[in-house]
Amino acid sequence: METNQSVTYLTTEELAGKLHYAPRYILNCLKDSVLFEGIHYIKPFGRRKILYLWEAIERDMLNSSAQEIPMIPMARGGICHG
Repeated sequence: METNQSVTYLTTEELAGKLHYAPRYILNCLKDSVLFEGIHYIKPFGRRKILYLWEAIERDMLNSSAQEIPMIPMARGGICHG
């Protein structure tokens, strides 16, 4: 399987630096609750080492952030960013 997309692999410590979270918080609270294996991280060669996929994490952070913006539905189908 060949992809043309570039993927940035990060260790837990590198991801913690980008997100400004403690590595332990990522492992204990985010992994397997909001960061899922096969989507946000992989375990290369079935080993214990975890590599996070930055583009997938960034995409989902931006998508969930956009959904939290308060919007008021308008009569003709538009929205007001209240």
